[in-house]
Amino acid sequence: MTDAPTSLPPGAPPPDIPSGLGSRIARGFLLGISGFLLIFLFPFFIRVVAEYERGVIFRLGRLQGAKGPGMFILLPLADRMVKVDLRTVTHDVPAQEAITRDNVTVKVNAVIYFRIVEPNMAVVRVTDFLRATSQIAQTTLRSVLGQSELDELLGERERINQRLQVIIDEQTEPWGVKVSVVEIKDVELPSTMQRAMARQAEAERERRAKVIAADGEFQASERLKDAAAVMAEEPITLQLRYLQTLAEIATEKNSTIVFPIPIDLIEMFLGRDGT
Repeated sequence: MTDAPTSLPPGAPPPDIPSGLGSRIARGFLLGISGFLLIFLFPFFIRVVAEYERGVIFRLGRLQGAKGPGMFILLPLADRMVKVDLRTVTHDVPAQEAITRDNVTVKVNAVIYFRIVEPNMAVVRVTDFLRATSQIAQTTLRSVLGQSELDELLGERERINQRLQVIIDEQTEPWGVKVSVVEIKDVELPSTMQRAMARQAEAERERRAKVIAADGEFQASERLKDAAAVMAEEPITLQLRYLQTLAEIATEKNSTIVFPIPIDLIEMFLGRDGT
């Protein structure tokens, strides 16, 4: 036999049902989803900037400034960060062909050292500071070469380097870029100009050699003049010079010895023949 279902007496209250169970389940589900999303998206909110970097923050498109070094949190969907490297950049300036002030065609390449000192300006005021600095360096190099002579380019390179550094630094200062050094690496000359300079250098060396030889002859003549004056005052010095010459000839083991005859002796014989 089966028991008949128990019927509630008339007017009795219904059985107790747990209150708020559905709301607690929904709240727990939402918290779980939120925690999962927070753990999953947490690395995208955290930013770490190295010691040599700065992070320029934009919040809803407005500049907030540069932060770093260290770790900081970005607001999701509101903040955007642009990293900027503060280390010195070494950039090779491509070879530039120009005509100097004395109408000589040269090809010159250089190297430029610069770094960012104002991260905000480097991000906001210029699209690509590296390319912009390179273009400024190329145009400035051609301009300075056109205002200089070849001798200045070859002999006064330090002054030209300083001039290039000052001009480029003035133009990149509004971008927050500091140009510290500009150095000309190589100067290429046409082959005809190289041969002409070689001939000029050879002629200059020959001129100096002739001047030195002429100066030596002049000094030797001055000494001979002084020696002749001494021999005129003391005739015995001429005899001593004869003996010294004979001693020098004897040391060379020559088979022939030449005896110099005093001119006074010859004049004495000539005087007798005349009488």
